[in-house]
Amino acid sequence: MVAATAGIDWRAIAQDFAQIVGDRHVVQRREELLVYECDGLTSYRQRPALVVLPRTTEEVAQIIKVCDRHHIPFVARGSGTGLSGGALPLQDSVLIVTARMNQILDLDLENQRVVVQPGVINNWVTQAVSGGGFFYAPDPSSQIICSIGGNVAENSGGVHCLKYGVTTNHVLGLKIVLPTGNIIDTGSKIPDMPGYDLTGLFVGSEGTLGIATEITLRIVKAPEAIHVLLADFTTVEASGQTVSDVISAGVLPAGMEIMDNFSINAVENVVTTACYPRDAAAILLIELDGLETEVAANSQRVEAICRQNGARSIRTAIDLQERLTLWKGRKAAFAAVGQISPDYYVQDGVIPRTQLPYVLREIEALSQQHGYRVANVFHAGDGNLHPLILYDNAVPGELEKVEDLGGDILKLCVAVGGSISGEHGIGADKRCYMPAMFSETDMDTMQLVRQVFDPQRIANPDKLFPTPRTCGEAARARAQQHFSDVERY
Repeated sequence: MVAATAGIDWRAIAQDFAQIVGDRHVVQRREELLVYECDGLTSYRQRPALVVLPRTTEEVAQIIKVCDRHHIPFVARGSGTGLSGGALPLQDSVLIVTARMNQILDLDLENQRVVVQPGVINNWVTQAVSGGGFFYAPDPSSQIICSIGGNVAENSGGVHCLKYGVTTNHVLGLKIVLPTGNIIDTGSKIPDMPGYDLTGLFVGSEGTLGIATEITLRIVKAPEAIHVLLADFTTVEASGQTVSDVISAGVLPAGMEIMDNFSINAVENVVTTACYPRDAAAILLIELDGLETEVAANSQRVEAICRQNGARSIRTAIDLQERLTLWKGRKAAFAAVGQISPDYYVQDGVIPRTQLPYVLREIEALSQQHGYRVANVFHAGDGNLHPLILYDNAVPGELEKVEDLGGDILKLCVAVGGSISGEHGIGADKRCYMPAMFSETDMDTMQLVRQVFDPQRIANPDKLFPTPRTCGEAARARAQQHFSDVERY
């Protein structure tokens, strides 16, 4: 249940926050709060009561102590690029924005460690260490703007997660402000620590266990050689089969990405330098890295597998600029889809690689059944699908229909042995589908853990888990009424 906020004197609360961070860093004017009413999932909107922007761990702790004292729910927000409504405010809540906490606190190249605040942008980490021959591996498509704190909350992945792992594989330690305002340190700069793995527990907890204010990251030595292959196919299923065959052959690429024809043409309309073949049913991008001789040999093996599966043509990029050109289109895919549809609804499911051809056929069947086009862009190497359902939110009732289609896609992923999220998190968007993956006992156990960290249930409440209030028929009716009453600006 959400903390009760009736009778709260918000002016007094704002003054308390101003004493902590200064007047300039407390947002309370109605028109200014509009900036913070949603994250990257723009279908759902709710203004917070107040927004506060701390700079230090101590300021975050003091802010949360005020919330704890008055039983006020709070939601943490980084850059606001999340796609599951994880940073969606609640009515009468406080939004704690970490954008000002943007310092790299320590660089230890010798031990391959970096300590950052949560507002540091993902790409800044690689920029800071590239001169020493290192990089930070987790690279979401939004890496030029998404923050490390948000990556930790959602356990984000990216192109290179196939070989190098997702965020949790690169977080060694955390400084956390608990929902009581107390501060704890988990993990360490060394890889093995005794006791419970609280760092692993916190990564991916979506802000329900507290706020990470310092994050110790592992960085990786840059490879000697990198090749990027682009193969195009006459069917999406053939590209999916190629992914499975490459892994079965014992080759582990740094990343493998598929884009279908909708996505290809959207990208070509926006990023003309990508030079993707517009008539291809699908393209497959494969990045190989490692020692020069290893990469050269694997490139030949992968090219042969692509041709066995009917690839029409194969391009290989070796130098940096050529590689960036091939990847530029993939990185811009989500934004580019906006050029071919007024709105899109993105899902994030995971399936076993061997199920790719079957699931792609089923998604096409679901697309036709529901009457909505689906653009497919995904991290094919680890089976992380990102189907984008194209629709027009200005048409009454359309959102609910595409949500049903998205739900059917998630159920399909679970049915073939997969998951309802690979990197976007559950948030507010997918909480109602948690019972498709977890038993009641499973979720009760998770709630017990949450209760230990947050006994008052004020840390990002109503996220992750379904409740009758958020997932029942009455909840849907209230949501429909709410969105019909939303003011247009």
